[in-house]
Formats: sequence, C-alpha cells, structure tokens
Amino acid sequence: MARALLCALAGAALGAVAARAAYSAFTSRVAEAPEKTATPSGEVVAASGLRAAATWTRTNHRGEPITLLEGPAFVAGASAAAALSPGLEPRVRLAALLAGAGSGALGAYDDLYGTTSSKGFKGHLTALACGEVTSGAVKIFGIGATGLAAAALVSRGPLDVIANGATIAGAANLANLFDLRPGRAIKVALLTGGPLLAAALLRGSPSGAALAAVPLGAAAALLPDDLGERAMLGDAGANALGALLGLAAVTTLGRRGRLAVLGTVAVLTAASEKVSFTKVIAGNPVLNRLDMLGRRPAP
Repeated sequence: MARALLCALAGAALGAVAARAAYSAFTSRVAEAPEKTATPSGEVVAASGLRAAATWTRTNHRGEPITLLEGPAFVAGASAAAALSPGLEPRVRLAALLAGAGSGALGAYDDLYGTTSSKGFKGHLTALACGEVTSGAVKIFGIGATGLAAAALVSRGPLDVIANGATIAGAANLANLFDLRPGRAIKVALLTGGPLLAAALLRGSPSGAALAAVPLGAAAALLPDDLGERAMLGDAGANALGALLGLAAVTTLGRRGRLAVLGTVAVLTAASEKVSFTKVIAGNPVLNRLDMLGRRPAP
C-alpha cells in the first residue's frame, strides 16, 4: 500500500504540474500574438493570433466569452503524466495514452468543427442514417474504437474487451454531458474518481493508483479557472477525463464492479436523451449546493 500511495502522489503531482504548465503555455501563446504589431510582419502575426484566440473561444451559459484551451491543456498534461508516472505497467501506460489522447483529439475535432444541428446519440445516428456524417458521429465511432483498443490492452478475453471498451467510451461521453456549467464535470470526476483511487490503494496496486491519480491531479489543477469561468474543458478535456476514469475503473474493479459502472453509465446516458441534468441538479438542494460550490451566483 505504501508504494501504491507514493505512485498515486507522484501521478497526481505530475498531472497537476503538467496540466498547469500546458494551460499557461497555450493561453500565453494566444494572448501574446496580437501584441506583436511593431512591423508589417508583426501585423500578420497579430492577425493569426486573433484568429487563434477566436478559434478557441466560445460563449458560456452567461453569454460571456470563455476559452476552450483548458481541454487541450488537460489532455497534454494527463498524457505527459501518464507517460512519466512511476508504477504504471507498460500495457496500462499505453492504454492510458491511447484512451486519453485519442478521445481528447476526437473531442477537439468536435470542439473546432462540430455543429449543433444534431445532438445526442439519437440525433447523430439519425443524421447518419439519412446520409449526413456529423462531427458527433465521427466522435462516437472514434471514441468507441479508441475505447476498445485501450480495453484490449488491459482485458482478458473478447467479452471483457467489449464490456470494458464500452465502459471507457461511455464514461468519455458521460463526462462531456456534465460539462455544461463551471466546474461541474471536474467535480463529478473528483467525486467518482476518489473511490476508484481509494480502491486501488486498498488493493495495494501501484499501477491502478497512479492511473486514477493522474487525471484527478490534472483536473484539480485546472478547477480554479473552470470555476472562475475563465476556461472550460470542452469536448476535448471532458472526453479525455471521462475516458481515463473509465480506464481506471476497468483496471481497478472486479467483474461485478465493472458491470455496475457500465450499467450506471448506460442508464445515465440513456436518461440524458430525455432529461436535463442541469434541471435535475438545480431542483435538488444538495446537488445544487455542490454544483454552486466555488462558483459565481447563477445568472
């Protein structure tokens, strides 16, 4: 257990430091470019910088501009930490890089090129049936494929690969469904990832502990900017966060636990097609208090 705890602390610290460093680098690079206007060539740089800022800027629930660069920063930080954290078995390390970076890249594609004409699994699959390939459909099948590939590295037998792959991909999608208010997706990740980390520590699994700690450390380091409504995870960050926690679940829990997680993910995903999570949370005093913790008052 002592070694597992040390690996968890190292993984969380590496994730936090790498995510903060990536966020600072990404945001400062975009912010500095428009200031370089001393020469004609500098004016070209300024224009490209403004375009880059606009590319990664969205309007939040208040109608205010907010950067999506938190997402790429999380993906970069968590991937770097997964590559460097001690205690991770080689196959688990490779699975983490595949699940986190793969789902993050597909999420970034949807962030940059996605449209709102189709929403949810039903909307994207209906559009696909009509011959329209939406960015959401690309992401659904892409994250499904990366989830199965990551699961193949940590599973025994084809049935386990399918179930674990569905859990990883489903968790990636579910995390994104919570990323509708400041800090919500990260809070859900901390509340669900904490027990996974504790389970890995109790089992004395250095690999499982490090795997759970990496995304939690990276997410916690970015939480202040998320709560402060300066940045948001977007699809890139939320998909990667969910995928990594899904991978931690399938590598840490026993068969019954894995099936329970898969069932929960499936039920919540199906419910999201009919029910607004935001309305449910706002209507429950306890959930609403947790949701508003650290946030500005609701508009």
